[in-house]
Amino acid sequence: MENLTVPPESREMRRIVYDRFGDADQLRLEPAAVPQPGDGQVCIRVAGAGLNPIDWKTRKGLGFAAQQIETKLPWTPGYDLSGEVVSVATDVRTLAPGDRVMGMVGFPADGGAYAEYALARADELAIVPEELDLVSAGAVPLAALTAWQALFEVAKLEPEQKVLIHAGAGGVGHFAIQFALVRGAHVIATASASNKDFLDGLGVHEVIDYTTTDFVDECYGLDVVLDLLGGNVGKRSLHTLSEHGVLVTIPTVTADEIISAAEAMSLRAHGMTVRPEVFHLEEIAELIEDGDVRVHIDRVFTLAQAADAHRLLEQGHVRGKLVLDCLAP
Repeated sequence: MENLTVPPESREMRRIVYDRFGDADQLRLEPAAVPQPGDGQVCIRVAGAGLNPIDWKTRKGLGFAAQQIETKLPWTPGYDLSGEVVSVATDVRTLAPGDRVMGMVGFPADGGAYAEYALARADELAIVPEELDLVSAGAVPLAALTAWQALFEVAKLEPEQKVLIHAGAGGVGHFAIQFALVRGAHVIATASASNKDFLDGLGVHEVIDYTTTDFVDECYGLDVVLDLLGGNVGKRSLHTLSEHGVLVTIPTVTADEIISAAEAMSLRAHGMTVRPEVFHLEEIAELIEDGDVRVHIDRVFTLAQAADAHRLLEQGHVRGKLVLDCLAP
C-alpha cells in the first residue's frame, strides 16, 4: 500500500462516476479531491470495492436506489468497501488510522465505494479478519448481510430445517449456503451443471441443475426458501413449502406479486431490503476468521475496468463475487 503519511487534504484521488442513467459506458474515471470525514465518519483508502446487482440496476435507473439518487448525479456508485482507515473525525473513538476495515456504506443514497478514497460512518465498519486479504474483503458486506438477514432475521432458520437456496453459486447464494450449513440446516441449492462441483465443495447436501430438472418436482415440505431470482421462480417456489414454511424473496421488483401469490395459497412470503448492521458483519467476520465461511472471488478488475465489470455482472452468471482492486494503478 502507498505511503499514507501525506495529509489526505493535499492528495488527489480517482473515482468512478456517471452523469446520467444508462448502459455501462456511462461509467467514467475522473480525478477528485480526497474527501474529509465529517462527524461520526472516517476516511478510508479503499482496497476492494465489491460489485452487486443493485449497482448495475441503479446505473440503469431501476429500483428504489435510483429514485433516491436521480437528483444527485453525477454520482459515484458502490456500497461495499474494504481498506485502511487514513483519518477520522474528532468524535470517532472506535477506529484509528491504520485499522483494516470493511463495511456496507452510503446505502442507499450516498454510495461512493468505487474510488481510491471514500467516507464511511464509523458505526458501519467492522475489522477485517487477518485471514482475509484486504481486496477480497470488499466483496463481503452487502451480499453476506443480505444472506444473513434473510435467513436468520426474516426466515428464522433453525438447525435441521430444510432450506432451498436459488442461484446458490452467486454472491448472496454462496454466503447463504455457508451460513445455513453453519446453523446445521439441510441445504438444497439450484445452479447450472457447471457450478455443481463448486457447490459440492461448499458442502451443499443436494444440488439441482435448473437447466435439466424442475426443482418443484424435487422439493416438498421445505421450511425455508431463499429466492434470489424473483418472478416466476419465486411464485413456483411456493409449491415447495410446508404448511408452516416461509419464502424470502430478495428482488424488490417482483416481491409484491410473490407475496400476494403466497397469501392466496395461505402461505408465508416476505420481501426484504438489506441494511447496514455492524453486529451482523462482526459475526460474519468471526466465521471467516474461524474458517467456517470463505469468500469466493470470481474476478478482480481495476477501477479503470469498472465498465467491463458491470457488463459481466449484468449477464448474471458470476460465481461468487466480483471486486474492484482500487489499489491497482
